[in-house]
Amino acid sequence: MELVVRDIHLPLRDPFTTSHGTLTAKHNIIVELRADGFCGYGEAAPSLAYPKQNAEAIRSALEKVRPLLNSHAFETPDLLWEELHSHLAENSFALCALDIAAHDLWGKQQAAPVWKLWGLKLINLPTSNYTIGLDSIERMILKMQQAQDWPVFKIKLGTSEDLEIVRALRQRTAKPFRVDANTGWSEEQTICFSPELNRLDVEFIEQPLPVGQWEEMHRLFDRSTLPLIADESCQSINDVVRCSECFHGINIKLTKAGGMTPAKRMIQQARSLGLKVMAGCMIESTIAISALAQFLPLLDYVDMDGASLLAGDIAHGVKVTGGQATFPSGNGLGITLTR
Repeated sequence: MELVVRDIHLPLRDPFTTSHGTLTAKHNIIVELRADGFCGYGEAAPSLAYPKQNAEAIRSALEKVRPLLNSHAFETPDLLWEELHSHLAENSFALCALDIAAHDLWGKQQAAPVWKLWGLKLINLPTSNYTIGLDSIERMILKMQQAQDWPVFKIKLGTSEDLEIVRALRQRTAKPFRVDANTGWSEEQTICFSPELNRLDVEFIEQPLPVGQWEEMHRLFDRSTLPLIADESCQSINDVVRCSECFHGINIKLTKAGGMTPAKRMIQQARSLGLKVMAGCMIESTIAISALAQFLPLLDYVDMDGASLLAGDIAHGVKVTGGQATFPSGNGLGITLTR
């Protein structure tokens, strides 16, 4: 297999702020895996929440496994993932990019979309929310009004005026809300906020507390009036069982999990434990969004607006418009590059 690595600069339509910081552009890594005349595309999207897995670290990790890829006789993404995992255990973002590319390559070799090779059908698919990043209340209202064709809004919180933000947004729309504190709340705040958020038609609270506060989450699990969804607390399959004891569901990010292969396993385990399953994205191009879209038949909720936050994309593939995913006719993940 031949590995090609590219850096890509992706300006955002608007500054995007969470409790972890503000972004005006993304520096993502695009990978290509080539074999037998076919090419699969993958993407790694560094995040402010995971500073050790920045673009430089991802590139370094990819170079580390280049010799292994050169000598690998590709058969399936699962087999390649098992071979790569021990070498990239400290960089799930690099592993994810390669696993996405491997699935795209595999589907193209098999002349079928990945979702079809998994035995799935594109029926009863959840619609995606649109994320409103932290800003002044006036700017958050404007961002929501500009995205009124989306059916659900996810509101980033973690400020001193969180309830005021949700109240102000609720005055402008009757559509459902989801709120994401991105680890920015305390146990007391979550208990205090949840009844009011429930009255404001919020569906659930995502990751209220910092990672590692398991005792506090156990108490919240019994006291919150809204369902609690783990994000930062659910990094990999090793976290699913523990999350089942103090969250009502998990949000799986392909980048954190290390790709599509472990994400499928996480979904299976979550279902066996009675958890709701959401899948989410970073701010990333249509490459990674097309990978996430393959999971839609398996999900309760989805957050796949990442490419919609960009000022310009670099690929065609699964298109998300007004929260609805439209699948291309191509094989694999259906990806073609535009630059």
